[in-house]
Amino acid sequence: MNVFVVILAAGRGKRMISSKPKVLHLILGRPMIQYTIDAVKELRPRKIIIVVNSGAEEVKKQISDSHISFVFQKELLGTGNALLGAKKELTNVNNNTIIVLNGDSPLITSKTLKGLLKNHRHSKNDLSFLSFVDESLSGYGRILRDERGRVSSIVEDKHATLSEKRKAKELNAGVYAMQPEILNCLGNLKVHRSSGEYYLTDLIEMLSKNGKKIEAYRCPTEEVQGVNRREDISQVTEILNMRNISRLMKNGVTFIDPKRAIVHSSVSIGRDTVVYPDTFIEGRTSIGKECIIYPGVRIYESKLGNRVTIKDNTLIELSNINDGTKAQHLSYLGDAIIGEDVNIGAGTITCNYDGIKKHTTVINSGVFLGSDSQLIAPVEIGKGAYVAAGTTVTKNVPSHALAMSRVKQENIKDWAIKRQLKVKS
Repeated sequence: MNVFVVILAAGRGKRMISSKPKVLHLILGRPMIQYTIDAVKELRPRKIIIVVNSGAEEVKKQISDSHISFVFQKELLGTGNALLGAKKELTNVNNNTIIVLNGDSPLITSKTLKGLLKNHRHSKNDLSFLSFVDESLSGYGRILRDERGRVSSIVEDKHATLSEKRKAKELNAGVYAMQPEILNCLGNLKVHRSSGEYYLTDLIEMLSKNGKKIEAYRCPTEEVQGVNRREDISQVTEILNMRNISRLMKNGVTFIDPKRAIVHSSVSIGRDTVVYPDTFIEGRTSIGKECIIYPGVRIYESKLGNRVTIKDNTLIELSNINDGTKAQHLSYLGDAIIGEDVNIGAGTITCNYDGIKKHTTVINSGVFLGSDSQLIAPVEIGKGAYVAAGTTVTKNVPSHALAMSRVKQENIKDWAIKRQLKVKS
């Protein structure tokens, strides 16, 4: 679409009360800035520039993408100064549109951004931005219009008078589309004495007075919610989680209680699978068709085949479970490759970590694992083999064999009676 993108991510996020850069706080297992990056990538931009400050090296490490450039904002002098710093990376822009948005707004969607871009180009605006109306929110810039209804300026909430707040109910979402020549105006921004910052929003009044064409486009309020506090993370997580679950339900997955399941955006689940409450399905997990995931289950970075049953209170990590397999409750299956039609008894665990590194357990098709089995990796259970309940497997089990390791049971007659007599004496 011949678009250049600038993501402003230099803020320290003091209200988060954290040593971690704000944009790296995780939401459903991913840094919040990654959601913004994914949304703008749908525009197929020629270049993405991220403006950073606090924890710059950590941000670069977490967001390793050859198509992304980073600009370091030495002093936190506001959004206007941040975009001015990014200007040096906006080379060969020619007549392309520049999209500017914040890295702490993970709810923005590619659909809304595409709509903004389409309207901006169709109307041949010099600058366009997203707006919304929500009287319950504070901290957003107030959009002022002239007697003809045209955008004349944006006043930051903390600088707005009571009269302006009563009059201006339309708020600035902080997402802009602008033509390259607008960048030349950034050097004319004036510093605000009270904050010591240069506001990008001051461009609106400057451009309006110079006869430039400016328009605001309404967007869903849900998409503009930024993250400044821990409470915001909770609210944004709930919204993103329901988006993920709604997508899966539309494709034929049943959630018994959607509000009591956590599902990451990279999860895929086949139709007619049923997910019970209090489940966590995380990372790049793939679950096949007609599976049943009972309560209390956590699945991380794993692949489950079709018609797999995972019973209550089971943890599965970095594992591959094939068609028709049943994992009983109170199990831990980590770093495991599990074949078809395997029965995993309650209390079974794969002992995959030796204190230095993790090892893989291979359980072939048709295996029956009795309850309370411990499989000491690296180990392989052959096809159709049985493992007796309470067995600790320390070496490979041949196909169709029975593995059993138990201490011989001994019953001591009248032991309890003798003990009681001894205690009384």
